[in-house]
Amino acid sequence: MLVGLKRAINTRLFGMDIHPSAELSLSARLDRTFPIGVHIGETSYIAFEACILTHDRTRGVYLHTWIGKDCFVGARSLILPGVRVGDGAIVAAGAIVTKDVPARCLVAGNPARIIRRDILTGPYGRLHDADRREAELAQAGLT
Repeated sequence: MLVGLKRAINTRLFGMDIHPSAELSLSARLDRTFPIGVHIGETSYIAFEACILTHDRTRGVYLHTWIGKDCFVGARSLILPGVRVGDGAIVAAGAIVTKDVPARCLVAGNPARIIRRDILTGPYGRLHDADRREAELAQAGLT
């Protein structure tokens, strides 16, 4: 319920472009200085304390920042203004994304660099073989 309220405030009051199927952690931070510059695609997930910026006061810029469809933005990561995260991309926890991320890539680090290409993700940036891996761990008694 609180997540729904946060989405309603961000979209209706601040004018952010957040697809109704996108999921946001309560502690995810979306830039309210230039709120119309926030764009989050369908079935994407923004994890706890991730930050999506749309402005930079030091350079005096206000830019649109895009998160594509089926993306995962990891905990405590930072997406800088004007960056485009392509469809099906994963931003690892703690990554600082300074440049566009191509579709179907996994990026990590500071600054974020591509560490895997041509990954297959489903809704919310979940890797296509994640269910199988979880089942194997459960079968081995490790979950």
